[in-house]
Amino acid sequence: MPEPLLADSVTKLEGAGGRIVVTGSHGGVFAACLAFRSGCRAVVFHDAGVGLEGAGVGGLAWLETAGVAAAAVDHRSAPMGNAAVMLEHGVISHVNAVAAASGVSLGMECGEAVRLLDGADGHSGAAREERGPAPGGRRLILVDSASLVRPSDAGQVVVTGSHGAIFGGDPANALKADAFLALFNDAGGAATSRLPALQDRGIAAATVAAMSARIGDARSTYEDGVISACNDLAADLGAAPGMPARAFVDIALAL
Repeated sequence: MPEPLLADSVTKLEGAGGRIVVTGSHGGVFAACLAFRSGCRAVVFHDAGVGLEGAGVGGLAWLETAGVAAAAVDHRSAPMGNAAVMLEHGVISHVNAVAAASGVSLGMECGEAVRLLDGADGHSGAAREERGPAPGGRRLILVDSASLVRPSDAGQVVVTGSHGAIFGGDPANALKADAFLALFNDAGGAATSRLPALQDRGIAAATVAAMSARIGDARSTYEDGVISACNDLAADLGAAPGMPARAFVDIALAL
């Protein structure tokens, strides 16, 4: 089997040029854009529970139009944010036409898919960032990827399109700034490990259900999302499962 580049996060693709990438990130359009820009030959994502409007694998079609082979593993077969486990245990749940032309098919083990993608030919969307004033002096920060969070976003309300799992198992990766509140997508229910890590840092955090908001789309998290899980600090602010994310965010902005 060819040696793929294992990237727990698609934001960490140094040296990906011409290689097959297996990444623990979701397969949304933003992630696909980063993979394309890396110059990789092919990429395997996590399907993130697929979610609203198929957003967890929406990048596969985007890459297909660019001629890049892409597939995703079933969220029930491997956790998010851990590319090594995906490679060993992942089962393919989605493929684009370019990957299918290389022989990759549904139900195939990830390792076999990587072997087949070794024959794929190698070869833009823009991520949303919105930072503006908000009632009560706090700012609402909308970022389609948590990788776009800045140190200057400390103390603000950060709404992301990213999944809520810590990539690489390192709690330091939970968030780049000490926000007042941070929201993520639960990617089908299992991606919530950022919440206790952020609790330990004094940061309120919650996830929205994958079927309520498009993963990779911060505005959808804010406008469409429904809270699925929260840490104790978020609960103290009024968060509860089943609550519209926008209602909770508006409470946080007013504090």
